[in-house]
Amino acid sequence: MRFTQESSSGINVIRAHGGGELRVNDNTYRGALILSASTVIAEPNILKLEDLIAIDVSRLLALEPELVLLGTGMRQIFPAPSFGAQFLRAGIGFEAMDTGAACRTFNVLVGEQRRVAALLLV
Repeated sequence: MRFTQESSSGINVIRAHGGGELRVNDNTYRGALILSASTVIAEPNILKLEDLIAIDVSRLLALEPELVLLGTGMRQIFPAPSFGAQFLRAGIGFEAMDTGAACRTFNVLVGEQRRVAALLLV
């Protein structure tokens, strides 16, 4: 899916996703990403939802988000409750949705200058 939102503010904007790829600004990434307005971290070991158990959530927490979006691929799948609870205990909102919805939501929130981080599976 291709997005058309334009931004000249220097923030990360998701331009497209699909086919195992995410395009952030002018860069194409294959595989999962952790993303904020100013940070892109490749997560090559996260291929499916079950792999989330191995992720170090401190990297997401270090981005100091007010909300974490989890894009779960082509369809919305909820992770184990313990995964989202890590963010809720830290006072950070957490939402799981399909990756397309997470990309659109991320773009809107960074456009509003909200502190959002996303973990996007492709």
